[in-house]
Amino acid sequence: MTAKKQNRFPVGLPIRKGIVDMTHGSGGRAMAQLIEELFFKHFDNEMLNQANDQASFNVTTGRMVMSTDGHVISPLFFPGGDIGSLSVHGTINDVAMSGAKPLYLAAGFILEEGFPLADLEKIVISMAAAAKDAGVAIITGDTKVVEKGSGDGVFITTTGIGTVAEGIHISGDLAQPGDAILVSGTLGDHGVAIMSSRENLQFETTIESDSAALHTLIADMLVAAPAIHCLRDPTRGGLATALNELAQQSAVGMRLDEDSIPINPAVNAACELLGLDPLYVANEGKLICICAPGDTNSLLAVMRQHPLGRQAAIIGEVTEDQHGFVQMDTSFGGSRIVDWLAGEQLPRIC
Repeated sequence: MTAKKQNRFPVGLPIRKGIVDMTHGSGGRAMAQLIEELFFKHFDNEMLNQANDQASFNVTTGRMVMSTDGHVISPLFFPGGDIGSLSVHGTINDVAMSGAKPLYLAAGFILEEGFPLADLEKIVISMAAAAKDAGVAIITGDTKVVEKGSGDGVFITTTGIGTVAEGIHISGDLAQPGDAILVSGTLGDHGVAIMSSRENLQFETTIESDSAALHTLIADMLVAAPAIHCLRDPTRGGLATALNELAQQSAVGMRLDEDSIPINPAVNAACELLGLDPLYVANEGKLICICAPGDTNSLLAVMRQHPLGRQAAIIGEVTEDQHGFVQMDTSFGGSRIVDWLAGEQLPRIC
C-alpha cells in the first residue's frame, strides 16, 4: 500500500459500478484511490502514513517473534466475525503463543475482479477495529487484483511481529510427563459457526465464532506463572490435532478426561447432527496451556478471571509414552486413542 496521508490524487472519483476491477491492481490512479480512500482511511497510523514500500520501527529488548498466516475462509462474513477480524486475531494469536507481546501487522490482499467495494470496506473496517482493540497497528501491506473466476472475493495474508521478554521461554517441545493440560474455554465454536453459516443451518441458539485476540489473557497468565511450558491455539484440526503436534514435538504422551473438556451444548448437538467430532473442530479464540503441576491452580484462577478464560478447565495431563499417543478416558468408562485428523472435516475454516 503506497500512498501519502495527504491525498496525491483527487478523491471521490466515480468507481465503476462499486466493484473491484482490474485497474485497482494496476498501480495507477484507481489503485491509488482505493488505497487512499479505503486502507489509509481505516488503518490510519503514523508508520503506515509514511507511505513507503516498507515500515520502519525500533526494536525493543528481548527476542523478536514473527508469524504469517493466509486467510481463505468461506463464507467471508459469519456469526461472530468476518475474514477481516479473523485475519487480525489469527496472526496475533500465533505470535502470542510464544509468550510475545504482538506489536505490528502487515496485510496483503488478493481481490477478485467484481468483488463489491462495499463488502471490502466492511472487511477493512472490521480489521481496523480488531487491530485497534488489540493495540496492534497495521503498518504496511500490499494489494493485488486477479481476474473474475481466479479468486473467491478476497484472500488476506497477515504477518505479525512481536517481542518476548527476557526470561520467558515457551515452546512446543517443552512438555514433560506430569504436566497439566489446560484449555481456556469451550471448544468447536468457530468451526460450527462457519459450517452452520455455510450450509444455512438453523439452531435454537445462535452459535457464534470465538474469534478473539488472546495476548492479554496470556500476559496475565505469564504474571502468575512465567515458566509455562507450552501454549498453542487449536485452530485447524482442533484440540486433537494440536495435542498430537505437541506430543510429537515433546516426545511425550497425553491423557485426557472427556468429562472435563468444556464444549457448548449447542455445539455438541450441532456436531452430532453434522457427524463431526468437536475435538477436531477449529477454534479461533481458545488456547491450550501445558504447565508444571505446581502452577496449575494459580493459572486456572487467573484464566477464569479474564473475559476470554471464564470457562477454563484442566482437561488432562502429560504422560511418559515413547509412542506419543494422545489417549482419552471417555464418559462411558472406556479409553480411546485421539489420533491425528485424517482428511479435512471442515475445509476453508480460516
